[in-house]
Amino acid sequence: VQLQASGGGLVQVGGSLRLSCAASGGTFSDYTMGWFRQAPGKEREFVAFISRTGSSTYYADSVKGRFAISRDNTKNTVYLQMSNLKPEDTAVYYCAARAGVITGYGPNEYDYWGQGTLVTVSS
Repeated sequence: VQLQASGGGLVQVGGSLRLSCAASGGTFSDYTMGWFRQAPGKEREFVAFISRTGSSTYYADSVKGRFAISRDNTKNTVYLQMSNLKPEDTAVYYCAARAGVITGYGPNEYDYWGQGTLVTVSS
């Protein structure tokens, strides 16, 4: 499956952005989806997860209550709605996919990655 992330940009503290990740080349509903981010000089970190049907989600503590992951299996797209953005949210955001279920939330759980989209939160 190929993944194309979009929607990043420059936003002020407290603002909102919605990231999208369009999938192609596979049956989208077969894939567990995740969002990760990587800030300069830091390791890639987990942000959010959504199950194949969308019935289950999970978030990193740092974004819980501010970010929301969702998916539209009819459009082969997963979203990350980000609100109340903070400077520490500045990073390149990546979507990831894995066929079937995952047993953890780390990046090693995922087989396919998008190219990343840059989010910059300015103060």
